[in-house]
Amino acid sequence: MRQAIFLHFFLGFLACLNTVSYVQAEDPYVFLNWVVEYGDISPLDIKQRGILINGQFPGPTINVITNDNVIVNVENKLDEPLLFTWNGIKQRKAAWQDGVLGTNCPIPPNSNWTYRMQMKDQIGTYNYFPSTLLHRAAGGFGGLNILARSVISVPYPKPYEELTVLVSDWWKKDHKDLQKILDSGSPFPLPDGILINGKPHSTSFPVVPGQTYLFRVSNVGLTTSINFRIQNHKLLLVEVEGSHTMQEVYDSLDIHVGQSSSFLVTLYSDPKDYFIVASSRFIKPVLTASAILNYQGSKNAASGPLPNAPIFQFHGSMKQARSIRWNLTANAARPNPQGSYHYGTIKVARTIVLENTAAVIDGKLRYAINNVSYVNPDTPLKLADYFNIPGVYTLNTTKDTPPVGPAVLGTGVVGTTLHDFVEIVFQNRESSLQSWHLDGNDFWSVGFGSGKWNSALRRRFYNLNDATTRHTIQVYPFSWSAILVSLDNKGIWNLRSANWPRRYLGQELYVRVWNDEPSPFTEYGIPDNVLLCGKAKK
Repeated sequence: MRQAIFLHFFLGFLACLNTVSYVQAEDPYVFLNWVVEYGDISPLDIKQRGILINGQFPGPTINVITNDNVIVNVENKLDEPLLFTWNGIKQRKAAWQDGVLGTNCPIPPNSNWTYRMQMKDQIGTYNYFPSTLLHRAAGGFGGLNILARSVISVPYPKPYEELTVLVSDWWKKDHKDLQKILDSGSPFPLPDGILINGKPHSTSFPVVPGQTYLFRVSNVGLTTSINFRIQNHKLLLVEVEGSHTMQEVYDSLDIHVGQSSSFLVTLYSDPKDYFIVASSRFIKPVLTASAILNYQGSKNAASGPLPNAPIFQFHGSMKQARSIRWNLTANAARPNPQGSYHYGTIKVARTIVLENTAAVIDGKLRYAINNVSYVNPDTPLKLADYFNIPGVYTLNTTKDTPPVGPAVLGTGVVGTTLHDFVEIVFQNRESSLQSWHLDGNDFWSVGFGSGKWNSALRRRFYNLNDATTRHTIQVYPFSWSAILVSLDNKGIWNLRSANWPRRYLGQELYVRVWNDEPSPFTEYGIPDNVLLCGKAKK
């Protein structure tokens, strides 16, 4: 009898252990509820209509930990359909949550939709913003930071505090007026100013003397590269978009549209205020915003001239970009060192050369990639695939190399196979700097160079050892940039110009990463709350 009682108790105890283990095995949840609506803002001292999230401009910063499940309920109180995209978040096996028109139907006005995401195997500094129309020119953007799990070490001492800094260009015109300019076929105007956390000159960052702070800096602008610097302080670069870097010291760093970087800044012991400066690069006139590094106990206001922007231009900026290298011995989101993935030894399965061009189509200004200027169909590509809806798009309408002939309107989709290792070269034949972003994947930024790319000559200059992984890469005027990407995330992913007016006028395509095996190990199923539109609605 006692043996039976003991056995019953022991089995019950094991069952309890299993239940506890199951509960503990599930990663934590972070729940956010956003009300998105118009409100009055005055970033350049002129009242204008802005997009607020829970009454805030910029929107609230999201701070989470690797592998957290993030649930964001978005209530759209705008007068237009809306989507948010999560700039740099890989969305492992979950293209349904990407928040662009190729994967999602937009959230109609006066309704809501819930994003369900996991920050799977990621750390780093990222951001979010509206991906629809020109909403981004009115606000709706914010910081998104993924901290490492406590069991995974980072290659620097824990900072006293982390500060999120959003730098951006800004226009005094309403976003709908800016959209009308583009719809009319006219060139997009230059920005009217630069902002730091939504203000041109009055943002204050309170700090404690003698401490070391981590500054997480993102360029959430539409068109403008920005140089970031702090008066009389050095910037120790430690991370770019999820990659721990070799810890080089910079006086200032160019951060291009869509990019993010993290710096350690050690403060002096004597309390005194200093200027934080963000200024436009490669446009005239130079636009500048300043904030205050406000030392606790300071009785001396920031003074003296603002620290100068670098005098080097495109070639110097390219040299600076090449100096950013991977820390091969540091962990990222996983315990294995970054350098254990020897990307430079993997055979390239396919090379794709993408050339950006401006064109006039049907009498209006458009932008194209390999002569295809993208037009969004009324049915998201992802839904067309899932429901086997014909006529929405044709695979490989965008060719692997720039074709001869005029640019045309089309729905550009490049077909690839899951786990392909692909070389993508961005060729810029124009006089302006370009910036490119790939959703759902990171990539190694292996090469920058001037002139026209060719395989025989240019590959000799690739960094095949310690190039950083990123999700956004700049391409200098009359130059090329090369990336290597392991397409191990099944789905349909947006590859776009991060220069938003160019993207709005067609400079984007989608990369279909595919295999024919339906499996939750490669891609999660369709969400139960999926929005249907276009042909999928029928």
